[in-house]
Amino acid sequence: MLEAIFDSYASYEYILASSQLFLAMLGMGALLTPQDFLLELRNPRGLVTGLAFQWALVPLIALGLGAIMPIPAGIAVGLILIAAVPGGTLSNILTLFGRGNIALSISLTSITTVAALVTTPLLLQLLISQYLPQGFRMPAGRLALDIFVTLVVPLAIGMLVRQHANVVLCANFSKWVIRVSLSLIVIMAVGAGGSGRLDANAYGSAGVVSLVLFCLAVQGSALLVCRLGGMKAVDSLAVIIEVGFRNMSLAVAVKAVVFPAQAGVLDPLGDAVLFTALLYGGVSLFMSLPAVLINRRLTPASPAPATAGQATSA
Repeated sequence: MLEAIFDSYASYEYILASSQLFLAMLGMGALLTPQDFLLELRNPRGLVTGLAFQWALVPLIALGLGAIMPIPAGIAVGLILIAAVPGGTLSNILTLFGRGNIALSISLTSITTVAALVTTPLLLQLLISQYLPQGFRMPAGRLALDIFVTLVVPLAIGMLVRQHANVVLCANFSKWVIRVSLSLIVIMAVGAGGSGRLDANAYGSAGVVSLVLFCLAVQGSALLVCRLGGMKAVDSLAVIIEVGFRNMSLAVAVKAVVFPAQAGVLDPLGDAVLFTALLYGGVSLFMSLPAVLINRRLTPASPAPATAGQATSA
């Protein structure tokens, strides 16, 4: 029976990917208010720096690594996909724990998440064509529609829930739907692995090394840009964590749309993209901890803003 489930993995990959993203964004929306999108407009240096880095420098770093490293095409496409999706909600929690600027972190996550409706399909359309088979057509319209339905719609529904319910109820609601979302990612990883689609040996050490180098390059260059821009340490941490973390739920869902699994057919390109997206979540978490712990030790504790407490209580 288990073998039959693994064999039929391709038939439910898209449903799992769409469902886990919908739930993740529903949980995020339940912690946000419209004001969270505008928290940093009075002092926009950090916001402009973070957005420019997210939408320009991070994709260029991914494109450059794919060009200079001897890695499979699927890993290179996976790096670009990681760069094309917005930051993830875990960045807000780590920024708060590291005593960084949580308002800036929330603003960056919120704005890049909504903008992903346009930026993610556009970046993929521009940057991955050289790795795709001849005749491959990017389903840009389908991708934009899926991002709207599974990212923007649940985010709006969650914010509506937040507007009409108390903070504690919203925090508990968010906590549980995000946990279910994470469990669906685990199910996807197990299903893809059991069906033979996540074979780490097929990529050697190149896959892991490329992800580590990508994370190092992103975080290191973000630190350099923040220092050159004269930003405060608390603002720098928020930007560094935000650009280092990505929304892996969206990355997995995008993979399911652009490179859909087919029953009984292995797809070296799509499988490598999925492998890269799943692995990067753990790599980025591990590599972000030193910056978080160092800044926490050097920065005196201060009361967190009300919105920060609401956004990270899950």
